[in-house]
Amino acid sequence: MPEPQSSTADPALVIAAARRWLGTPYHDQASLCGVGCDCLGLARGVWREVVGDEPFPIPPYSRDWGETGPHEVLADGARAMMPEIAPDDAGPGTLVLFRMVPRAVAKHVGILTGPQSFIHAYEHLGVVEQPLTPSWRRRIAFAFLFPKP
Repeated sequence: MPEPQSSTADPALVIAAARRWLGTPYHDQASLCGVGCDCLGLARGVWREVVGDEPFPIPPYSRDWGETGPHEVLADGARAMMPEIAPDDAGPGTLVLFRMVPRAVAKHVGILTGPQSFIHAYEHLGVVEQPLTPSWRRRIAFAFLFPKP
């Protein structure tokens, strides 16, 4: 997959925006920095800061990480707005989608902050920056770059 560098946001801006959300409590289907968000809400907030207005409203979604089915709804939505790259090519500032259960639909989102770290919103922890351990790395199913505004 080609990596259209000239049409993508500066990774440093993406990471700085994501780090502003650190400490935001976890709240399902919310997206308010310092107030509450889930993993998708974090990505939406970073999008608003780096790219601009969200292109469409996000419908309610299931929290079932074991959900299976033929459609990768989250990946398809990201693909409609962001350049996709191979997960092995993902670097700092990349939005990554995790498949939490083998053969399940990708349902968790994070933003890489370095070769071995990422930021995500996790239930009971809120928005945290954590090591990208081998366990997390092997769950990455999709990777996308934030576009320039």
